[in-house]
Amino acid sequence: MPAQIIDGRKIAEEIQEELKRRAAALKERGITPGLAAILVGEDPGALSYLRQIERSCGAVGIHYELVKLPQETTQAELLATIRKLNEDPKFHGIILQMPLPKHLNALEAQSAIAPEKDVDGTNPVNIGKLLLGEEAFCPSTPLGVVELMARSNIDPGGKRVVICGRSNIVGKPLMAMLVQKKKGANATVTVCHTGTKDLASITREADILVAAMGSAHAIKADMVKEGAVVIDVGVNAVKDPETGKTKLVGDVDFDAVKEKASAITPVPGGVGPVTTAMLIANTIKAAEKAAGM
Repeated sequence: MPAQIIDGRKIAEEIQEELKRRAAALKERGITPGLAAILVGEDPGALSYLRQIERSCGAVGIHYELVKLPQETTQAELLATIRKLNEDPKFHGIILQMPLPKHLNALEAQSAIAPEKDVDGTNPVNIGKLLLGEEAFCPSTPLGVVELMARSNIDPGGKRVVICGRSNIVGKPLMAMLVQKKKGANATVTVCHTGTKDLASITREADILVAAMGSAHAIKADMVKEGAVVIDVGVNAVKDPETGKTKLVGDVDFDAVKEKASAITPVPGGVGPVTTAMLIANTIKAAEKAAGM
């Protein structure tokens, strides 16, 4: 029986309606939630992603500003920009679009964002709190994965979760979230990576398989257990052999795997829209905290 297709766009719309009400409650107190995005350079993919965030902010009722810095921006100039935004009360959230140009130190820049405005969960303070199970701003993509599962009635508690990918923005924080002793987590988690031997033998043990490798169609049907839940975080631009046009595909061979999985996320339209919604949710949360709500 073909898998249930998890509609991330529909889930994101549900979240967005809830966020509109929270933003309206803040405005009744004279507070407009504000998000600042810093972009160094002119990466087209980054600009496209940030335009999507801008549209979502507008739909919910959040003030959004894009701070564009030239490619040759120095580390000192970037840190000065972050400090200025930290001190600006109209911004409750700050995101630093990655990747940065190679001459810039990403960790130093992420560490400079005030933890209470770090709505993408990249400051080491928030990362440390996340690992300890304390309240913190979590990176929006793994937060989106957890929210997507919760709203699809997929409980990871007691399940074997295999995450393919150990990045600092998806794999590692998602592992930290899912091993916590609380509702919506409490899973047994294995993280696979480029050093993993016999990857397929491990992925076939997963009740919930998360692909976050950045490699188009890397997860094949013979790597998936019958009835597993498959969450595809990957977004890869590939050329369609039939049309010659570029299209987006995930890390999972969707057409083949959907015949074995019990539930699966598509690309596009799966994790992506929920990721954006959770970034907006974190921004509103930051505004509520600043207001003492």
